[in-house]
Amino acid sequence: MEDNLKSQPQTLIIINPHAGGGRARKVFHEIEDRLAKVFGELLIAVTEKPEEVGEHLDVASRAGITQVLGVGGDGTNHVVLNALAQRHDLDMTYGNIPVGTGSDWSRALGVPKEPERAVDWLLKAQPIPCDLGKLEFLDMSRDGRPAVRLFLNIASAGVSGEVDSRVNKAGRRTSLTFLLATIATLFKYDPQRIRVLCDEKEFYSGPSYLLAVANGRFFGRGMWVAPHALINDGLFDVVLAEGMPRRRILLALRTIFSGRHLQRRDVHHTRAASVRVRSEDGPLALDMDGEEGSGQDLHFSVLPGAVKILLDPATAPIKKG
Repeated sequence: MEDNLKSQPQTLIIINPHAGGGRARKVFHEIEDRLAKVFGELLIAVTEKPEEVGEHLDVASRAGITQVLGVGGDGTNHVVLNALAQRHDLDMTYGNIPVGTGSDWSRALGVPKEPERAVDWLLKAQPIPCDLGKLEFLDMSRDGRPAVRLFLNIASAGVSGEVDSRVNKAGRRTSLTFLLATIATLFKYDPQRIRVLCDEKEFYSGPSYLLAVANGRFFGRGMWVAPHALINDGLFDVVLAEGMPRRRILLALRTIFSGRHLQRRDVHHTRAASVRVRSEDGPLALDMDGEEGSGQDLHFSVLPGAVKILLDPATAPIKKG
């Protein structure tokens, strides 16, 4: 009986074969033996389509599995956590082996880029309750129907959504894909007039290039948009770049990699548990953990401690105590 228990899988591995320019499956095969040594028997699922993730979670739940590891990037995290959120009865811990174009969530947590070192890092990690963000909006890609999406890292409105569209259309992705897509988009993007309420108080009204509502710290492959964000404090870090001449926004782009953009007068930031956004110029392009969208009448709200994440408390951006 004891041997049978030991042979039961304890961890579900979800592989996004499209992540990292199609490298995820190859990376998994390189670390499969190491994963099995660290986590024991594995239930392995390769998901060609996002809707398949929920089916695999249901199978894992029936097998008594309580831990999920995603092999992929920020988009993989987004899909898995939205599927988990739709299954309120599941109590699963989530971890990520970063194989993606951006992998900005893992960057903030300090997960090593090398897959084998990432496995060793996960072995020492602890399950810590972390916040999720919820975005409710009118989905203009679905005729303005109400929609709800959860995000783990960062959701944003404005130029970032257009950047996502460029990146997602790119053929071969490299370390420069996000940067080149951002620069190209900034040369063409016209700031939209928006009104932003943070915790029901007016935060900003006017033209804006970007509004980032951050649980994590990085997006766009290493852009340090919210350098002070904590993933378990029950608050978003809200960062807004107002409308400005193109030359100035390109100069501001240089400072975002060091976090110095928060010192600029044309960049506004605060913390809030609720953020409401209305555009006066029509739908806003959206970015949700790297996934693109289009929406109007946005409402961002924090779900405190909604998911257990495998992390190292010594290095992760969490509120201590």
